[in-house]
Parts: sequence; C-alpha cells; structure tokens
Amino acid sequence: MASLQKPLVLIGLMGAGKSTIGRRLADTLGVTFKDSDVEIEEAAGCSVSDIFALYSEEIFRDLEQRVIKRLLKEKNLILATGGGSFMQPAIRDEINKKATTVWLRAELPVLLDRVSKRDTRPLLAKGNKKKILGKLIKERYPVYAEADIVIDSSEGPHEKVVQQIMKVLKGRDDIFA
Repeated sequence: MASLQKPLVLIGLMGAGKSTIGRRLADTLGVTFKDSDVEIEEAAGCSVSDIFALYSEEIFRDLEQRVIKRLLKEKNLILATGGGSFMQPAIRDEINKKATTVWLRAELPVLLDRVSKRDTRPLLAKGNKKKILGKLIKERYPVYAEADIVIDSSEGPHEKVVQQIMKVLKGRDDIFA
C-alpha cells in the first residue's frame, strides 16, 4: 500500500475516464477512491441531473465546493472530480493548495464516443454533443493545463492510462510519503 503526501485529484472533461481510471489507480496504489459527483449525490439525496433541474447549476456548484473541500482533508485519496469543478476559482484554489492534480486530457472523438454511451450528462442533455464538447474543450483546456501532471487519455484500455500515470508518479519525489 502506498502512502500519498496529499490527495491526487483527477480533472478533465466528461468522458476523459476520471472515475474508471481513478478506481483502477486507487486499486493499484492501495488507497481510497472517491468520485465527487457520487459524494454530492449522497449528500443531496438526489442525482446531479436532478440537482441541476430542480435547483440550479449555482446550487450544484455550492454543494460541489463544500463536498470537495471536505474530501480534500482525507489522506491517501484519489478523487475524481466533475468536469466543471476545476473551472470554479474557489474549488481550483482549494485543490491546488491541498492536492496534486492530474489532468486526463482526451481528444474530441474519444470524448464523444465515451459520452454517447450514457445519457446522464446534464450539460449534454440539450443540443449537439459534438458542438457542446468542442466548446467546452476551448473553454476548459487552457484552465486544465494548470494541472501538476498531464496524461493523455486515449482510446484503448484504461489500464494503459493507469500505467502512464504510475510511471509519472514514480518519477516524482513529491507524491509518496
């Protein structure tokens, strides 16, 4: 079992593989995995889609900030965040202070293929998925680029991405205690 100096937070667009890769990375390291969206749903007692629909994105972002702030206090944690989390300055500042960020960068065709498998993404519910994702790439990738570590999440097995992350982590002296 590894001991992390601070949490590893996975950032990136929906479909980049944050949850799946995060679970596998946590298993590889023998640490805890949490998904901020799942934690938000548990705290709210309803789905992220319902929070957006019934309340507002603003209410969701407030809840998201409180949940992430709480989670960042945990030791030996891999945290997958929602695609918009790191775009919120208060959340980004908190993550940058208390965690190591890993951006799972994926190209538009990969994201489009992955998000088309499920209809659970509130931001993609109305409109052309390709256009929406393209717009999000333009808006978010420059901010995601502030991450401590950038890993390309491409087609193929997620295990390959986990191996890439492990190689980078082992090459750094600020990850493991």
